[in-house]
Amino acid sequence: MKKNTAFDPQDLVHFEAEAKVGLPATVGPDSLPHVTLISSIRAKTPTRLMWGQFSEGRSKRHVKQNPRTGFLILTMDKRMWRGKALWTHEAHEGEDFETYNDSPMFRYNAYFGIHTVHYMDLVETYGRKGLPMTRIVLSSLLTKLAKPGGAARPGEERILKPWAEGLFNRLDALCFLCRVDREGFPVLTPLIQCQAAGSRQLVFSPMAYGEELGGLEEGRDVAVFGLTMDMEDVLVRGKFNGFRAFSLFLHPAPPLPVLRAPLFPRNKNPRF
Repeated sequence: MKKNTAFDPQDLVHFEAEAKVGLPATVGPDSLPHVTLISSIRAKTPTRLMWGQFSEGRSKRHVKQNPRTGFLILTMDKRMWRGKALWTHEAHEGEDFETYNDSPMFRYNAYFGIHTVHYMDLVETYGRKGLPMTRIVLSSLLTKLAKPGGAARPGEERILKPWAEGLFNRLDALCFLCRVDREGFPVLTPLIQCQAAGSRQLVFSPMAYGEELGGLEEGRDVAVFGLTMDMEDVLVRGKFNGFRAFSLFLHPAPPLPVLRAPLFPRNKNPRF
């Protein structure tokens, strides 16, 4: 991917939409990736991002301990921006503070508003991209046809709760994989084809985003964030178990990666 150190100024207006998927990714003190849905993330300038906080959570603590962050912004018309940034500071007043609290989402909210605005300096981004829907659909079909049976073995406990397992198998679910790169930045990759094979595994075909997914090393710690259009979400972390080749109708097919994934605490609030 071509790397840029600034957003196209013409793209900034698209970030202002409240109805979008905004995912900041952070790295915890355990060096594991963490992903949060924060739809208030937007570009303040071509080289700076900001996002509003109205609740406490891990991501807000992580950025102060380790400022390396990743981000993904996906609009409702399937335009996407990704990249890396460095958290710099926070503010509790000022023009941006007022702008957030004057927005329709928070202006008439009697219970809470934005109390902190966080700022990040852009490190790199890759320009506006569209989702490769043809590859995503084919990859989802291959995953569904080839994923192993989900029945638990005798004596095995469930890891994913039935609700979380069902979320990953919903047709309207959006999934995103996060890993920490060699520079210590969390990197987000769309993984919409991801599905649950029972309560102890997540599986996906690499037909979509194969160049990025093909670089995953076996044993790598990864996180998968699942989200529905009902604004329910769940974060799962585990070890990537590598690629397993399979054949479909006697023809060679792409290998199917398997991720054994313990469940991270479930979260139904989209902005925690």
